[in-house]
Amino acid sequence: MGLVTGLLLLPLAPVRGTLWVADHLLQEARRQARDPRVVQARLAALNQALDEGTIDEEAFEKEEERLLALLDSPVRRLDRTPATRKVSRPRGRQT
Repeated sequence: MGLVTGLLLLPLAPVRGTLWVADHLLQEARRQARDPRVVQARLAALNQALDEGTIDEEAFEKEEERLLALLDSPVRRLDRTPATRKVSRPRGRQT
């Protein structure tokens, strides 16, 4: 980025920073929403609500289906190294 471009785009820096923060908050919220422990806890609370009669059978089935789909969907791990990554070994004399 050149000096002139940097100076011209400087007023947009707060907007870009805000968008960056919002993007990271959204990613973290999605990651937490798909955490199996959280989904299982929500399923348990849903079953308890059905037992207590606070929700009807139709609402229960709809929400249960959505939560079970979350458990079945594969979760992409962006923060971990892939398992297929090859480890390079140093070449030379073995001791």
